[in-house]
Amino acid sequence: MMMYIVRHGETDWNRWRRVQGHKDIPLNDYGRHLAEQTAEGMKTIRIDMAYTSPLSRAKETAQIILAGRAVPLIDEERIKELGFGSYEGLCCSGAHREPGSDEFNHFFTDTKNYVPPKDGETIQELYERTGSFLREMCQREEELKDKNILVSTHGAAMNALLNRIKGNLSVEEFWREEVPPNCAVTIVEIKDGKMTIAREGVIFHKEKVRKWKAV
Repeated sequence: MMMYIVRHGETDWNRWRRVQGHKDIPLNDYGRHLAEQTAEGMKTIRIDMAYTSPLSRAKETAQIILAGRAVPLIDEERIKELGFGSYEGLCCSGAHREPGSDEFNHFFTDTKNYVPPKDGETIQELYERTGSFLREMCQREEELKDKNILVSTHGAAMNALLNRIKGNLSVEEFWREEVPPNCAVTIVEIKDGKMTIAREGVIFHKEKVRKWKAV
């Protein structure tokens, strides 16, 4: 079984450095363009089924990549983005950063000391639900043998998935790697109950997407 895990295309809130989380922010035109180029790059890869976060930016990314293919698209709450509660909508970087940015930016710069608001999720909760999804995939290995599966998700959720595959469940080292760029694809093989990263951070589009920096 092969999983193609992709982060959604760009949104206006990505561009404006606003915290998204569970807010259902759609792709912008550039995000759709990135997804279209990713679809072109993946056109020779057979996809048998797809799981997507129910948030529209991830779902539309999957729909664009799978356009013209008769592939079932399954909503999966466990790969939804981390909920940031009252931080959502906050501009946390750049010239227009808002009050509360320093506290939120611990999420990137000092993850061990990041304290989510009462209506938000912890990183450990994110690890638990994304881990549950991966365990189910491993348990279904025989059923899904020889299948290629698209998984459309978000930056922090994708990082949690990949950290677990790498054996890193440290909250302090959650961002050992950088935030995956929009529409970056990581290919994971599940064989004999084990998950192995075959290729990480594959970019099928031509543009260099800006990386997130908390400044």
